[in-house]
Amino acid sequence: MADRTTSSTTISAERAEIMAVIADFPAYPEWAGQVKSAEVLSTGSDGRPETVRFVLDAGMISDTYTLGYTWQGDDGVSWKVVEPGKMVSELRGSYRLDETGRGTEVTYELTVDLSVPMIGLIKRKAEKVIVDTALKGLKKRVEGR
Repeated sequence: MADRTTSSTTISAERAEIMAVIADFPAYPEWAGQVKSAEVLSTGSDGRPETVRFVLDAGMISDTYTLGYTWQGDDGVSWKVVEPGKMVSELRGSYRLDETGRGTEVTYELTVDLSVPMIGLIKRKAEKVIVDTALKGLKKRVEGR
């Protein structure tokens, strides 16, 4: 099993506001640096996206794949590959939101397995770039800075 990459940030907003940004996949190319496009393919009974096709360009990891989402209300969301790409064979991740006295702590966890050989150090660095860029972009998008 692949190693997990985890990072957190505190965002000055309520969980519902943050989850609305997370669920707005077509807007991801505007704030999630490596996402070139995100197309919602299906939605669940709650109206939130259930499957989303992504085009990702994260330097060494560039691919098109489809993720399936499981929403936990405004507490978080998890996802996994339901249709792998040419490079990405497995991708699991989650956002967990915990309200604190100074905002909402958002923790992003990501695990990526590739179908092509890649040195572990390079893969972990790419994962870290994806996680850090996503958290910074999410914070900026939600807080409007």
